[in-house]
Amino acid sequence: MGDEYTDVYYLCPACRVFTVANWRDNFTGIETMNVSGPLEERIGMERVELIQQCSRPWDKKCRCPAHRTYFNDTLD
Repeated sequence: MGDEYTDVYYLCPACRVFTVANWRDNFTGIETMNVSGPLEERIGMERVELIQQCSRPWDKKCRCPAHRTYFNDTLD
């Protein structure tokens, strides 16, 4: 089954920095959410562009180069 991770990137139009919200569902009935940032716009855009390289970014079974890079080759 594996844990599910969902990352959401929010770009502040005034500050031009990203805030990242990360949800984790490990199927115990309790989801966790963490917020991180600020993340420089350049770095955030690189991550968003990497995500956009996959035609199925929501697919936890996808092992395309974009998924492997985004998750630092730690996919099970």
